[in-house]
Amino acid sequence: MENGPREKSERTYRVFRSIYDFTMAFLILGCGVLMLGAKWFKLEAILNAGGDFRNIFGALCILYGSFRLYRGIQQTY
Repeated sequence: MENGPREKSERTYRVFRSIYDFTMAFLILGCGVLMLGAKWFKLEAILNAGGDFRNIFGALCILYGSFRLYRGIQQTY
């Protein structure tokens, strides 16, 4: 049972933040997968970046996307 508008506002914020974290996590993880798998997806000509840059940026995207997914699961807001 709700005790007031403050608790409703906090619950709404937690739900919004959770949806935001999951959405951003999947977008960033998708970018990382595309960067790391450009050779297999035949996107090398489209991405037009060096192989080292793609690997480093893809790994960073995977790490940050994993962190955002972890935050979305934890929901410590």
